[in-house]
Parts: sequence; C-alpha cells; structure tokens
Amino acid sequence: MVKQSQTEITSPGHGNLDGKVALVTGAAGDIGRTTAAKLASQGADVVLADLAQAADGLSKTVQECEKVSLSGVVATSTFDVTEAEAVNAAVDDITSTFGPVDLLFNNAGYQGAFTSIADYSIDDMRRVLDVNVAGVFIVLQAVARVLRSAGRPGAIVNTASMAGVGGAPNMSAYSASKFAVIGITKSAAKDLAAFSIRVNSVSPGFIGPGMMWERQVELQAAANSSHYSSNPTDVADEMIAQIPLGRYGSLDEVADAVSFLLSDQASYLTGVNLEISGGAS
Repeated sequence: MVKQSQTEITSPGHGNLDGKVALVTGAAGDIGRTTAAKLASQGADVVLADLAQAADGLSKTVQECEKVSLSGVVATSTFDVTEAEAVNAAVDDITSTFGPVDLLFNNAGYQGAFTSIADYSIDDMRRVLDVNVAGVFIVLQAVARVLRSAGRPGAIVNTASMAGVGGAPNMSAYSASKFAVIGITKSAAKDLAAFSIRVNSVSPGFIGPGMMWERQVELQAAANSSHYSSNPTDVADEMIAQIPLGRYGSLDEVADAVSFLLSDQASYLTGVNLEISGGAS
C-alpha cells in the first residue's frame, strides 16, 4: 500500500518535472535517496520504494525529499522487486492514487560478495541475478504496461554499473548482472519506442563518499586478490589512481545524470548507457 506524506507548501515553485509521478526503487540507499530528492526538487511527485526491512533508510529519504519538494507529494511503497505480483500490485496502487508512473528510476540492486569466480557461491550468484536482472525486468515491465495501456509517454532509467561495461575483479556475478541491465535497457528501448517510452541506463563508476564506497573499499581489501592490496586505505588510493579525473564521482553527479535522462531535455535519447566514471573504462 502506498503511504503518503503530504508536505506543506506555502508558495509552490516550478520545476521541469512539474506534474510528473516518479517512482524510485532502492530509495533507501545513497544513490536512490540523492536522486529522489533531486526529482522532488524539480517538481515531481515522488514515490519511494524499497524493502520493508529498509524502513529506517526509507524514512531518511522521505525527510530529505520533504525538505526540497516543490509538489509537496512524497509517498512510500514497500515491496520486493523480485516478486512480480507484489510489484504489479504496488504499481497499480500508485496508479490509482497518483496516476500512471511517468518517470521510473529502476535502481534497486544487490552487490553480492567480493571474491574470485573460482570461489564464488552459486547461491549468492543467483541472488545477485534475481535482484539485479529479474528485479529490473519486473519493475520495468510493470510500469511499461501501465503507460502503454494509458497511452502516455514515459521515461525510465535503469541503474547499471561500470562493472557491467568493463567487468570488475572479484565481482563476477555483479558484473554479469549489470551487463544484463545494459542489454535489457537497449532491447526495451526498441520495444517501447513506438509508445514514446524512453529507456536509458546509467553506469556509475567509483562513487562516494558514503556506505557504498566504504563497503567496496573494505571488501576489495578483504578479497585477498592480486588486484588490490589488503589495506583499505591503500585500496582507496589504488581505485582513485584508475580514474583519469583523479577523484571519485559524487552522489549528486549521479542524480544529475539520472534527472537529465528522465527529463524532456533528453527527449531524443533512448537506448543509451551513460557512463559516469570520470573517464575510467
């Protein structure tokens, strides 16, 4: 069920996403939170989705969105992206409450373990693919069906990764899943173009600061591989050394890229995977 938090707006502003309903999955995480707030600040009605057990993070995202919302509409929805019935029910609920989802940031994901493919758990590999591939497919399909039925244009951005562009050491399952997200994006863009539904993806590289950056540094250090040292501080330096711009990207830079692809400024872009990598490949 959609839970709505109505923010009091004394003098409504105007943004380039006024009147749009935006669904953000994985909204309890760093990228989801920053992007949701960006969309809210541009006038979109935002529906923030994540797992029920991510309630604390989701609550934080609600607060961040309410601070900047131009429309005053901030709502939450809890479901597992791998469960098609739950996703379809949630999208139907959102549609009946706010209207069809115009903008989808299909962002929920699971990074999985950091270890050599020779030692990788098959169960964890299947979990990564279930969330990152099947989950992206299920949410995209649910939103596309509603938009097609309503005869409305729409814009979808899937979260891929630079791991899905060049492959990342000690992340074979994650890399495979993000290659698949890029493939889904390019195929869906062709399938849905006739209905004026655009589908693009973003591939963040090293992004920080925050839990995502810290976790990746720590787990690469613990992987005991030839690619990185065993000291997290050294690993951070080694990662930065791979980036031509000489720094990691910011959460705001990811959010800016997503909001651009969802906006009418990107009206002739579909099937694009935008690499947010500081020049790294």
